[in-house]
Amino acid sequence: MMQEQIERDIKSALLAGDKVKVETLKTLKSSLQYEAVAKSVKPGQLTDEQVRTVLSREAKKRQEAADLYKTAGETEREQKELAERAVIDSYLPEQLSEDKVKEIVELEVKKIDNPGMAQMGQIIGAVRIQTKTQADGALIARLVKEALNS
Repeated sequence: MMQEQIERDIKSALLAGDKVKVETLKTLKSSLQYEAVAKSVKPGQLTDEQVRTVLSREAKKRQEAADLYKTAGETEREQKELAERAVIDSYLPEQLSEDKVKEIVELEVKKIDNPGMAQMGQIIGAVRIQTKTQADGALIARLVKEALNS
């Protein structure tokens, strides 16, 4: 299970003296414990899919923080957030390319008779089911909007 791998990696990072990785993994462990409480399961009993969802959410937080720091000219803090995101990304499946997501969006739009903006949520939901944690929600929303407007 992914949670067990994270536990092992915390120990390895501690032994290796990798402070960024240790800090990031401990934060992830805490987030996973909060998720377990929210889902009313014992800590360590989350499914790998639930773990990937939490990791994806944490990666997105790091990216958003890095973007804010970049805008503010705080390059050191930006680099720290990006380093943490890189650690998290190593546990996530590879992200789909924009072209691949666009293909999925186009297929979902074709399934609907007379598609319009009223079906945007429905299409986004269908694409999210197919892509799981392999595509960013903002990217999906943008591509669906573009497809519906064209």
